[in-house]
Amino acid sequence: MLSESHGKSFFLQNLKKQFAHNRLGVYSLRFLYFFILIALLADFLANEKPLIAKYQGSYYFPAFHSYAVDLGIAQWQKEFQNVDWKTFPYDWVMFSPVPYSPENLDGDNTHSVSPFGEQHVSSARWRHWLGTDELGRDVLAGMIHGARIALTVGLISMGIASLFGIFIGALAGYFGDERLKISRASVIMNLIFFFLAIFWAFIARSYEITDALAISFGKFFIEILFSLLIMMVVLIAGNLFAIPFKFIPFLRKKISVPVDIIISRFIEVMVSVPTLLLIISISAIVVRPSIYIVMVIIGLTSWPTIARFMRAEMLRIRSLEYIEATHALGYPEWRVILRHAIPNALSPVLIAVAFGIATAILIEATLSFLGVGVSPETVTWGSLLAAARQSPSAWWLAILPGSAIFITVTIFNLIGEALTDALDPRQKK
Repeated sequence: MLSESHGKSFFLQNLKKQFAHNRLGVYSLRFLYFFILIALLADFLANEKPLIAKYQGSYYFPAFHSYAVDLGIAQWQKEFQNVDWKTFPYDWVMFSPVPYSPENLDGDNTHSVSPFGEQHVSSARWRHWLGTDELGRDVLAGMIHGARIALTVGLISMGIASLFGIFIGALAGYFGDERLKISRASVIMNLIFFFLAIFWAFIARSYEITDALAISFGKFFIEILFSLLIMMVVLIAGNLFAIPFKFIPFLRKKISVPVDIIISRFIEVMVSVPTLLLIISISAIVVRPSIYIVMVIIGLTSWPTIARFMRAEMLRIRSLEYIEATHALGYPEWRVILRHAIPNALSPVLIAVAFGIATAILIEATLSFLGVGVSPETVTWGSLLAAARQSPSAWWLAILPGSAIFITVTIFNLIGEALTDALDPRQKK
């Protein structure tokens, strides 16, 4: 264990050293830290609610309290229900640097007010520094909160893709076509119960799943989890039913399962599915579009790239000496895969994830621009860019979100290229 941890520490040190040689990658990583900081502090950088307020001798924290209200564990105080936060008679108040939320409508500054034009505000404190859109929404607030949505979409969608891609690719690469051997009884029962599991978990419950998707993402997620639980129970039952048949000599004999061929063909099928068309199709039956549905669909359609990288790396690792040593020590296969094979095969996956985050952000921006898959009240960089179509003269609605999308996608691509160079064995000295 000591040598293993020492090896990981050496790998990380060498990765940092090689990564530091790429200047563009280093600057891109620093910009990413700044980007993450803005996303984390979005509610405190741009919010119509005060950060701290003193009213009738008591101190309140409306911006913080709104989290508890949104979670349903608290309610607004009677004096703060349905109030205009801007004109409320505070004893003392401190607002965010940008005193607007992205969905706020400023009726005095509609029809796309320019950042440099005349604005109807009481003081410079309430000025829209990057202008407004057609409805009077503050562009700077939308840019700040759009950074959070872009980062969330990229990380969550690629988190889902990584979960599936690493697991599926590891199975294909580690077992290959001859390494996994199970009894004929288990093969027969697993095939039979697999189709039964698909039928009972998804086909028989298609109406429940479709209705849940039309109601809300949360209910849809619960229904999918319940279907996966049904599928797992049926598959376990199939393996239990196979036990008595193993006493028959013919059915007890073990045969090789072509795991690699099966998974490789499945990956090819998934690659042929167009992500944009799939999201548009699903959005057509959803009553309440949600950004979370977009994240899940992007994640479920992006894992094949990660799986391919993982499969190729596992094909190389499975024949190395330390894997053979774990077999000689009698470790079970699941431990070899999880504790030794997968951790040492993640290097190329990091590259795929970096490029995948950039692709996910670009897909979300495209969907928001088209007005598909995202609720109309959600302000994203893509929706701000789409607002420029209604006001062709509002150059700031095109340049600002367009530049943000370009810069963000570029830095993730540069980080991916820097990781590629850092993990290239030819670059190591």
